[in-house]
Amino acid sequence: MPNPTEIAVRQKSRLLDIAFDDGSSFSIPFELMRVYSPSAEVKGHGPGQEVLQVGKREVGITGVEPVGNYAIKPLFDDGHASGIFTWDYLHKLGSEQESLWRQYLERLHAAGFAGDSGREPGVALPGAPKRGGCGQSH
Repeated sequence: MPNPTEIAVRQKSRLLDIAFDDGSSFSIPFELMRVYSPSAEVKGHGPGQEVLQVGKREVGITGVEPVGNYAIKPLFDDGHASGIFTWDYLHKLGSEQESLWRQYLERLHAAGFAGDSGREPGVALPGAPKRGGCGQSH
């Protein structure tokens, strides 16, 4: 499991920049983190109990709390604060974000919220994996 070497919360661009000791680095949009929060409130308590998150395009993060040496707990400005994001899960969100965005948009469209995220399939997605360090400004 890769461990982070650098984490930065970018309020203006609504991105969590994270670099790992395996050389990978990602800019993960707050919206993606919020709609894929690993909390029971979002994931439910079993398969098929997931709760579709809508209206999260402008969600912010007001703080980040460390959870041991293995995770962080972002405090979202919509009141959501129960998701514990492990290093492994953040790496997954970063490395799979294009497919996760597509899945999310498909679920929104299927539920009748086609315009909710402000993006359409095939449009460039925010926070695409980047090369280099996390110190870059966005």
